[in-house]
Order: sequence, then structure tokens, then C-alpha cells
Amino acid sequence: MAAPAVPVPAAALGGPRAYAVWIAAVTAYSIAVLQRTTMGVAGLEAADRFGASATIVSTFVVLQLGVYALAQIPAGVLLDRYGSRVTLTAGAVLMALGQVLMSQTETVGVAMIARIVLGAGDALTFASAIRLVPAWFPPGRVPLLTQLTGILGQVGQILSAVPFVAVLSVAGWTPAFSSAAALSAIAAGLVLLVVRATPPGMSRPTVKQDLRRIPVVLGRIVRHPSTQLGFFTHFTAGFPGIAFSMMWGYPYLTAGEGLSRPAASAVMTVLVVVAIVGGPLIGALTQRHPLRRSTLVLLIVATIVVPLLALVLWPGNAPMWLLIVLVSGFSIGGPASSVGFDFPRTDLAKHRLGTATGAVIMGGFIGALVAILLIGVVLDLLRPDGEYDLASFRLAFAVQLPLLAIGVVGMLMTRRNLRRRMAVQGREVPPWREVWRSGRWRQL
Repeated sequence: MAAPAVPVPAAALGGPRAYAVWIAAVTAYSIAVLQRTTMGVAGLEAADRFGASATIVSTFVVLQLGVYALAQIPAGVLLDRYGSRVTLTAGAVLMALGQVLMSQTETVGVAMIARIVLGAGDALTFASAIRLVPAWFPPGRVPLLTQLTGILGQVGQILSAVPFVAVLSVAGWTPAFSSAAALSAIAAGLVLLVVRATPPGMSRPTVKQDLRRIPVVLGRIVRHPSTQLGFFTHFTAGFPGIAFSMMWGYPYLTAGEGLSRPAASAVMTVLVVVAIVGGPLIGALTQRHPLRRSTLVLLIVATIVVPLLALVLWPGNAPMWLLIVLVSGFSIGGPASSVGFDFPRTDLAKHRLGTATGAVIMGGFIGALVAILLIGVVLDLLRPDGEYDLASFRLAFAVQLPLLAIGVVGMLMTRRNLRRRMAVQGREVPPWREVWRSGRWRQL
């Protein structure tokens, strides 16, 4: 049974205290993104340090992502039970420990353990941050602030692509990863000082559930079409950008396209800049046209597929404009994947949102896990000597196209199921032909 929440006046939501809590959570999340993406910009150094092939190096990230994805539902259960302050702090501590371990080891097995620990900490972070948004802000601000949470968190990618790479290049492996660990320790302290799960005077909804019934409850949440549509939305729009930023983007730009380190870092920052510009627009459109959220995501997926296909087929080195268009598509896919959180938010009880959010997050990271591993396998098959070239990267990147097709089909099927349920509840979504004929498109 869920403990009823004490109503809080709308005027009490969204004040200065709310923004302080939100900024602290976003800071913790951005530092988590830094930790998440360090191996992506250190992939070539990792191959040298551990004497490993592309498949082994990609396994570091695959293990991290696998733990991250598989831990999402347990993390959601812990979030529903203990609240964001506890889970954000625990996540930051685990990531600090993982990076300290990575900074000291030269053994592949220990490095894998370090990435597993980091993945477990990362799994506790994003859902905890976005869970604070509906708790501290009025409903009208939730879609936009959810987008901003994801977007501002991606500043961590700039931190890994620029200052982390600089420290790695100048001071070496151990100082770079030790510095990253120190930032997570700082994040844990900030969360403890500032973050609270709910505003003062409002009790946090909790679930006192018989442990034997947890699988039944999880099954209901996962089977709900809003959760499933959220999963495929996050999968389809999210995995290309995650795979690019976390593992293969930087090596592709430097070893494949032959860009210098500063030029590659500049291209990687486009992932954040475009999201900062486009994310609020996606949030505003989601808020204004809630019945067309999935259509918006499908249109954005097209901006991923088209340049990726062009890149695979391009003769010779890609021009800079195509690389920017490709990375921009990957970038805007991040905010589009966050639309997936909006489906369970509008259809499930609040005390189940942590678990549902975890299930949605699994989508993009399972897709990224598969893509990263497949790209590494193809690279090793084509260039077993480890001398990766442009042609091998192009063919390896092509494995993402069938994954995108699977995601689009999943979105269309689960959207149909959700709309059928909505129609039964009297919330029918009119077809486009009726919308355009009646002129109601301005209100949808």
C-alpha cells in the first residue's frame, strides 16, 4: 500500500528551494555523465595500457552498460522506497570508488570490476534526478525541466572531452581518473547537503510491499503499454548517441577520419551544444502537443538515420559538415529519448514512477550495449591487427541501422497498444486526416 502524500499548495512548488535541489541533482548527474564517458575518450589509451583488442576495450563499456541497464529496475525499486537523496548519494560514492580502482590498475580483470562498480553507481543517478522534478515543481513545468535535466547533465560530456582529455594527455592515466573520482566525491557531499526527496511539509509516497509480490508489481509496470512505449522511445532515439559518446565516437573521429585531438574534442562538444539548443524546444512541443509526442520522436529518429546512412555510403573521408550533421542527429536524439519518460508519467501512479523510469532507461542503454559490442566485433574481424581505418569504422557503424529499424517497429507497435487503452478510457487520439480536416491540429 502507498502512504498517501500530504497535499502541497501549488504556490509552494517551484520556488528557490526547488531550484536549489534541482541544480544540485543536475550537478550530480553531469558528473555521472563525465564518469560514464571517460572510457569513450580514453579508448585508445586503454588499448595501450591493458594491451587489449577493440573487443576487450569495448567490453569495459559493455559491462558498465550491462550493469547500468540491468540495475535500472532494482534502482527504481530502491528509489521508490528510499528517495532521491539516498540513491543519488550512493550512486556518487560507487562511481568514485570505481574510478579510483580504474586509476590504479593495469590488469584487465580489475578494470572490468571497476567499470561494473561505476555502472552500478551510474544506474542510481539519472532516474533519481528526474524523479525530483515532479516532486518539487508544478505539473506545467515538468516536461521542460525533465528535458533540461537531461540536457544540462550532458555537460559531463564536455568535461570528459576537453578537461579530462587534457589531463589524460598531459599528466597520464592515474591523475586523470583520480581527478574524475574526486568530482564524484564532491557530488556526494553536495547531494547530502542540499537534496531532499520532497518539499517541506509533504510526505514522500512510499510503498510497503510484500517482497513476494514485487515480481507481480514489476510485471504490471513493465507490461503497461506506456512503459513499453517509453522503453522503445528511449531505445530508438537514445542508443546511437550513447554508443558514440561512450565508446566509438572519439576513436572514429581520430583513427578513422584522421581528425586531430582538439578537432575531435570540438566535434564531440556538438553533442552537448545541439542538445542545449534543441532540448527545450522538444520539451515545449511535448508539453503543448502531448498526443503527438511519439510522432515528434519518430521525426527526430529520421535525423539520425539519414546522416548515418550517408556516412556509411560516403566515398572517402566525410566532410566536416556531414560529421556535424551526424553528431547533431545523435545529439538531438538524447532529448527525444527523454520523451519516453513522459508516457509513464501521465499514465502510472506517482509511487510507481521510479520503477517505470528505470524500465524506460533500460531501452537506450541496452541498445547502446548491443551497438558498442557489435561495432567492436566488426572492427576486430575487419582489422585483427588493431590498425583501424576509415573503411572498417564505416562498416562497423552500419550495424546500428538494423537496430534503429527494430526500435521504430517497437515504437509503432507499443504506441498502437497504448492508444487502444486510451480509447477505452475515453482519451482517443484522432487520426491525422481528421485532425487536418477539422483544423484541430493547432490544439493537439
